[in-house]
Amino acid sequence: MSFTSCLASREEKQRLMPADFLVPDPMGIVTHAVTINAPPERVWPWLAQMGAGRAGWYSYDWIDNGGHPSANSIQPEYLQIAPGDVMPATPGMGDAFRVTTVQPPYDLVLTVPETSGANQVSWEFLLEPMDHKRTRLIVRGRVSRHWPGSIRERSRPPGRLIFIERIYAILARSPRPLMLLVAAFGHYIMQARMLRGIKHRAET
Repeated sequence: MSFTSCLASREEKQRLMPADFLVPDPMGIVTHAVTINAPPERVWPWLAQMGAGRAGWYSYDWIDNGGHPSANSIQPEYLQIAPGDVMPATPGMGDAFRVTTVQPPYDLVLTVPETSGANQVSWEFLLEPMDHKRTRLIVRGRVSRHWPGSIRERSRPPGRLIFIERIYAILARSPRPLMLLVAAFGHYIMQARMLRGIKHRAET
């Protein structure tokens, strides 16, 4: 996969996005963007089928998908999604990420809900047509000041932790500033890889 910049422009970083209100006072905001040489209708299915145990996250599968390769084709059984559905963060997870907004083929919002009803994380995938052949995919993550909260105790099947779960188990015992720094860097690397993966698949 050739290198493609996934840096958002200043305007893209500063603009309001539809899901910003879901985490109103974030501890951190990360915005990536990539230009895809395909219309939104061709990009959307790759978003709709995401999730561990589904089509994967198109990133480093040995880190977040238990070593199972992300799909390189459209999987029709995963394309029908609705608010309340779960896109598992890691294999076997049953509660994160939860689908919050579905507006095909333009806007998908995932959240990590808290028991209080608030959200620890919002993760928005916004598809904006540039012309009839190109799409700008803008992805924004907003993280609550309460993160990681109960993330460490989220439901998962018994068994050996995959790589990313082992990393978070170690970080949970680390000083909070170090944990946040490592988590932010890791998210930056994984999400950039993910966007390149979506671009490559949608254009192929």
